Amino acid sequence: MKVVVVGTRGIPDIQGGVETHCQELYPRLAQLGCDITVITRTPYVAKSKRMATYGDISLKHIYAPKRKSIEAIIHTFLAILYARFSGADILHIHAIGPALLTPFARMLGLHTVLTHHGPDYDRQKWGIAAKTVLRLGEAAGARFANEIIVISRVIAGILESKYGRRDTHLIYNGVPTPTPDTSSDYLDELGITKGRYAIAVGRFVEEKGFHDLIEAWQGLERPACHLVLVGDADHETAYSQKLKQSASPAGIILTGFIKGRKLSQIFSHARLFIMPSYHEGLPIALLEAMSYNLPVLVSDIPANLEVPLNSSSFFYVANITELRGKIEQKLQHAETPDYTELLKARYDWDHVAQATYKVYRKLLSG
Repeated sequence: MKVVVVGTRGIPDIQGGVETHCQELYPRLAQLGCDITVITRTPYVAKSKRMATYGDISLKHIYAPKRKSIEAIIHTFLAILYARFSGADILHIHAIGPALLTPFARMLGLHTVLTHHGPDYDRQKWGIAAKTVLRLGEAAGARFANEIIVISRVIAGILESKYGRRDTHLIYNGVPTPTPDTSSDYLDELGITKGRYAIAVGRFVEEKGFHDLIEAWQGLERPACHLVLVGDADHETAYSQKLKQSASPAGIILTGFIKGRKLSQIFSHARLFIMPSYHEGLPIALLEAMSYNLPVLVSDIPANLEVPLNSSSFFYVANITELRGKIEQKLQHAETPDYTELLKARYDWDHVAQATYKVYRKLLSG
């Protein structure tokens, strides 16, 4: 079966949860016999790095304007036309922004699968107009997609209560089993020591809550270690600029967007992982931290609460005083969690691929 994928900025090694999801999922689906083409957005893939293939996956680089208000919709329109005229059996749409054009895809005769990664209209970065479009995208996807995959029970509940869609497929995100990096050359470059730093990972947007984390960290008395923020902004904003400006005086280390060996080394030797998010779908960064068996401290939003952690791993979202207190507790009392069996049973990419393949087969057989 020929599957065309739209809704991701691209692969490989492009910042974002949807991007990581696609990079892990589609090579496995290709191994199951699917003919996969992932559509990338040209602003995120430099001309010098535009590959025709990634392993067994075909890559098609299609124009997108680098303006967050219109980028997804124009790119999705062009990608759907490509899918139609390339003879795709299935169009797999990721996220509710691109899902706005699900009716157009159906009108062209395409079988469509939507993966709903979360109610993006809850993100603080969007204005009223953008949030309205995202709500319309969710509605269009819920009503017109042939099959819908959700990555959490929270999202399944939203689609059932708002649109009466009870036939969704719950398929969690996955995480690969890493090989910890024993070296420290990148840590030396950053000026940090093994076991003497906490990390937070994500895009520099308001809903990630890094401003709360910086404020909480600044209030610590003689912190026993450094704080490292891993990530950057896709589109530079006043918020991301202010975040960077406030991090430096507090002695907080910014790595920018990193992947591969550098990110593995950061995870391998961290003392604590912190996620102060206001909004998530099912956070892959949290699963990555758990795959390195790091102690974690995360906000008590529904998506995080769905991950079975002990109560000491949560704090009330936006409560800076509690966040500061729990950081102090976590840094003072060493933990050695082991999430191996949990991740293998619930968040395994091979299982995700098999479950997604079953959705494809169901759609085509129906």
